[in-house]
Amino acid sequence: MTSLSYPPKPSPGDRVAVLSPSSGLPGLFPLPYELGLERLREEYGLEPVEYPATRKMGSTPQERADDIHAAFADPDIKAVIASIGGDDQITVLPLLDRELIRASPKPFFGMSDNTNLLAYLHKSGIVAFHGARVMCELGRPGAMHPLTAESLRAALFTSGPYELRPAERWRDVDRDWADPATFDAEPETRPGTGWTWVNADRVVEGRSWGGCLEIISWLLMADREIAHDLSEYDGGVLLLETSEEMPSATEVFRTLRNMGERGLLQRFSALLMGRPKTWSFERPHSPEEAARHASDQREAVLNAMRAYAPDVTIVFDVDFGHTDPQLVIPYGGTVRVDGPARRITVTYSVPRGLRAPP
Repeated sequence: MTSLSYPPKPSPGDRVAVLSPSSGLPGLFPLPYELGLERLREEYGLEPVEYPATRKMGSTPQERADDIHAAFADPDIKAVIASIGGDDQITVLPLLDRELIRASPKPFFGMSDNTNLLAYLHKSGIVAFHGARVMCELGRPGAMHPLTAESLRAALFTSGPYELRPAERWRDVDRDWADPATFDAEPETRPGTGWTWVNADRVVEGRSWGGCLEIISWLLMADREIAHDLSEYDGGVLLLETSEEMPSATEVFRTLRNMGERGLLQRFSALLMGRPKTWSFERPHSPEEAARHASDQREAVLNAMRAYAPDVTIVFDVDFGHTDPQLVIPYGGTVRVDGPARRITVTYSVPRGLRAPP
């Protein structure tokens, strides 16, 4: 089993890289991007450093790989944060120098298409962090959601256990980033519904792995960054969430079914399923349509798990996906799922010199 290490953490005043390993959307939508940079400076005391492809739409995979290499190789850079996701980061993976990155491990923060890089770092033995992109979470209109801000601060600067909490209010309806009025006030939210637990009669503690379900399916198809020895994932905590493309319940079931047929799904002891995004500019669902989409997805997940991993503990609607707020979760780090107590605890770091448990 791969031995994973938590990389050293930054401190206030440190320089952190801001990269676009997927899409150069900061160049098209500077308002949320600049707001995110400002909050990195003012609220977290970190100095963001941009790289050549960060604002460049249409950058080549090699240009993005060069930025990743430069950020990890620079001893003055203490963490790496993705600006946003995209849809072609998988083309960057073959260009990366694994030994260069292993020689200078740093905390990496990202999600969505950045599942590619999270899985790459996991296979390289480096614990990373699922969540907290510059444009979406740091650049949220009005203010960062308190749960996002708190978990990001803990992930950046602290060690030891951190308990995740269900959101009292959340949202998945977006506003136009090109309109300055979007940033005049906080977005509308709706009451939270808490988490839903299945097979919650046990305590599970293990290393996390997973990410955006669509990206996991692409990695499986391309046979990249998935361990060939599936015992690598034994007893772990699977993280899955779906993107703003809102895959149908049928697509979700088929992806999970294929994971089960591969023998992967049943390796895990717990599944944390992110709250699904149910609205997009292309598909602006009514509240009734949104509720149906979420319900259909939950049933698809349950059907697949009943078929391949019926005893796995499942927690639905955990806030770590494409909805707001977004809890930061260590990727490859320790996650404890306590069913009887209905608690989820993560470990953002361990004392220097220790490693993530096998």
